[in-house]
Amino acid sequence: MFGYALRYGFMVCKSSRVVNRKYRLRGRVWIEGSDGTFLGYGRVVLLERIREHGSISAAARSMEMSYRHAWKLVDSMNRQSRKILVERSTGGKGGGGARLTRAGEEAVAEFWSAYADFRSFLAERNRRVELY
Repeated sequence: MFGYALRYGFMVCKSSRVVNRKYRLRGRVWIEGSDGTFLGYGRVVLLERIREHGSISAAARSMEMSYRHAWKLVDSMNRQSRKILVERSTGGKGGGGARLTRAGEEAVAEFWSAYADFRSFLAERNRRVELY
């Protein structure tokens, strides 16, 4: 008589014979430049939060990220891009701020388009995964 235990999302009988296993493809997508990662999921979310909050520090706080890390990511994206993605303003009466440029908006849209295509590919290809 065999007993069964659910481990790691598949059934294994105590005799170590696999009873039911389902595989799926998983992956991540990012846009890479000569200096490494240019845009990825987290960077694009940061850009969207900058758009929403109007500042790098508020965007960083909303993601529970240090300002320094957020600033480094923005600086990296701006340096790698042909056009500035985030425009920063310093000081003044109301303090500084940041906003996405048109190029920044286009970069966000392009990434989400590629991300949707990638997810569609994975969903379609997962229907045909057959491993033994």
